[in-house]
Amino acid sequence: MRIILGIGNPGNQYKNNRHNVGFMFLDLLANKYSLKFVPSKNDYYYADGKLGEYEFSLIKPSTFVNNSGTAALNSSSNFNTRIEDILVISDDINLEPGILKIKSHGGDGGHNGIASIIYHLNSNKFPRLRIGVGNKFESGRMAEYVLSDFNLEESKLLENSFEKGISLVENFIKGGLKQMLDHHSIIFNQTKLPGNNNLTIN
Repeated sequence: MRIILGIGNPGNQYKNNRHNVGFMFLDLLANKYSLKFVPSKNDYYYADGKLGEYEFSLIKPSTFVNNSGTAALNSSSNFNTRIEDILVISDDINLEPGILKIKSHGGDGGHNGIASIIYHLNSNKFPRLRIGVGNKFESGRMAEYVLSDFNLEESKLLENSFEKGISLVENFIKGGLKQMLDHHSIIFNQTKLPGNNNLTIN
């Protein structure tokens, strides 16, 4: 069982925020496979699916972004999933809208949701798919920016990145991080240096 965990804030008022791009992505993926999210006994909603013979579960924390780690810990325990089989989908202010970045592991990059997951899993070895949301905000106004909605132009860029992202995630479900990286190094004409498990996709 592989877990795809999206980061976001619960509640309709946050639905289209930049910080909720992880939830937005999972909604699109769930719709493609006709899946519905249901509440768990812990702090998350889940939607179980199959891609051929490969089982996966989409996870949405029911807590706010800063406490995303409890959902990661509880869902991985409930599904007996290895840390390397948890793919986290999150926003990234260091990437322009429409840009995707795969990371095999690493620090939180200043993202409180990622920091919470690292803390609760006691590991930074889980892969991530980071979706660019841009950083056009004044100093000291980052929180306000990530809690604002995408504009029309950004939304169009986002749709394109989501299409590529779904293809990436489907490869992760079938073959883990290696297949996701190797397959799309070819498809998107990217070069992955030896020993470098990061890949940026335009």
